[in-house]
Formats: sequence, C-alpha cells, structure tokens
Amino acid sequence: ITPNEFNIWMRLLKKVKNSFILLLETNKWVKNNLHMEAAKRGVSCDRLIFVQKVPHEKYLAQFQLADLYLDTFIYNAGATASNALWAGLPVLTKTGNSYASRMASSLLMSIGLPELITNTSSGYEKLALEISSEPERLDSIKRKLHRNRLSKPLFNTKLFTTHLEEGYRIAYNRNRDGKEPAVIKVPM
Repeated sequence: ITPNEFNIWMRLLKKVKNSFILLLETNKWVKNNLHMEAAKRGVSCDRLIFVQKVPHEKYLAQFQLADLYLDTFIYNAGATASNALWAGLPVLTKTGNSYASRMASSLLMSIGLPELITNTSSGYEKLALEISSEPERLDSIKRKLHRNRLSKPLFNTKLFTTHLEEGYRIAYNRNRDGKEPAVIKVPM
C-alpha cells in the first residue's frame, strides 16, 4: 500500500457513509502505522478493520463482508483478486505498465468486467466513489460477475486445459518439423 492508494482510500471513507476498509493484519506494526496514518488524515481508526489469517473456506467467506475490492497500484492483486472474484466480490483496479501492475486487469478482462479497470489514480477514485454511491450500479456489477463467473474463461478449467493441450501440440509439432521456437498463440 503506497501513500497514493491510502490517500484515495481515506478520501473515500470520508465521502462514503458507513464504509470501512478491510485489511489483512500481517503484524502489529503495520496495523499501528495504518491507524496512525488514518488519524493524520482525519479518519477514525475503527474504519480500518483488520482480519486475521484463517482457513481458506473462511477466508473466501470474508469477501462477503465487502462490496468492492480496491486494488493497489504498483503490485496488483493476483491470487487475492482471483479469490475475490470467485467469491463474488468485484475488483476495482488501476492498470500499470509492469506485469505486477497488470495482474488484476488481466483477470477482469478474462471474466468480462473491463469496466472495473482504470488507467489513472483519479479515474480509480472517481469510479470507486460512483460504485460505492450507486447501489443499483454495484448490484448490476455483482450480477454480471455472478453470471460470468462460470461462463467466461477465468474459471473455466475445461477450456484452460483444452487450450494448454493445444499449445503443447503446437509446440511439439513445431519441434517435430524442425522449426525454431516461437511464441505460440492458441486459436480461441
């Protein structure tokens, strides 16, 4: 979490009544520092709720406590975003230029939710405020996520396996035919 995201999150907490930020408590120093930084920005510490590491089933259930997952910028959520989406929690991200800053964007494209991908900090903040302030819009996004969860490629294990096997066939055939290694594109 950089100051950029944290400042945005604190402004959102001030603007969205009865909102809170749910964070993983990794250690007491992080918790204390984030509480101190929230207070510096005029946000009550009780608006930052820290959860402990729990078994996977309970971990997935914790996503039901939230309405919107706010991603970080330099290092996007990968596995965590995937878990949030699987649990039915929309993920809002800002795409960057590095692999680490594009992971959530890739997941959102794969599940058919490009409308949750922003390119700027101000766009991220604006969209987060709009979604948080418009219950109908949030419900519409959640319904779309629910529909897409099993119909889009992200969680379609059979389609993934088919594509992986086809990639192996293409690679094997290139090698068998004496061709040089190359980027393999599996036809969709």
